[in-house]
Amino acid sequence: MNMDTDYWRERWSRNETGFHQKEINPHLQRFWSALNLAPGSRVFVPLCGKSRDMLWLRAQGYEVVGVEISPLAVEAFFAESGLFASVTKRGTFSIYQTEGIRLYCGDFFQLTSEDLVGVSAVFDRASLIAFPPSMRSAYAAHMQTILASGVNTLLVTFDYPQHEMQGPPFSVKEPEVRALYEKTGEVSVLHSADILDKEPRFRDKGITQLQEKIFLVTQNPR
Repeated sequence: MNMDTDYWRERWSRNETGFHQKEINPHLQRFWSALNLAPGSRVFVPLCGKSRDMLWLRAQGYEVVGVEISPLAVEAFFAESGLFASVTKRGTFSIYQTEGIRLYCGDFFQLTSEDLVGVSAVFDRASLIAFPPSMRSAYAAHMQTILASGVNTLLVTFDYPQHEMQGPPFSVKEPEVRALYEKTGEVSVLHSADILDKEPRFRDKGITQLQEKIFLVTQNPR
């Protein structure tokens, strides 16, 4: 599957956003404390869309930095949240900023370490699982490149028979998560649950089993 940046822009332009959650992610609220962040820490939300999780993080006193390819998604986030954002240009990015939230509108793979200075943690609910197998190694490697040493991640994945549905979201099994991240750190499973009964959109596509896993990815200092 060709998952270039135009693919996601077109998904947003056609309003094909079944991946968007209208509510705050319950796993974020339940497990975020496992990262032991200091108040005021900066948190990175990759492929953030218009996620309301960013509002929750800001309400907890964190600074949020996100990246999203679709300007429709970024502008919808601020409009639906009732927030005014100033917009500046830097390189290939349009940067939308309001108090406590800064969103880079552009390609994740164009981010540099300078863009994420001060980031202490990552919340990845819909980013790794948005990429097909051929791109996930590059995603994890680029994340390692742009993040400072010791930045930890709360990661949400889906595990289902991939042949039963064409992603995204894609199935990412635990062995692959470990292969991607244990090269530079440790991977712990915080939670695992069968959620098919709660996800009719997956059942309607013929999925016969669906497991959601929450990982804490702890990066080694380098």
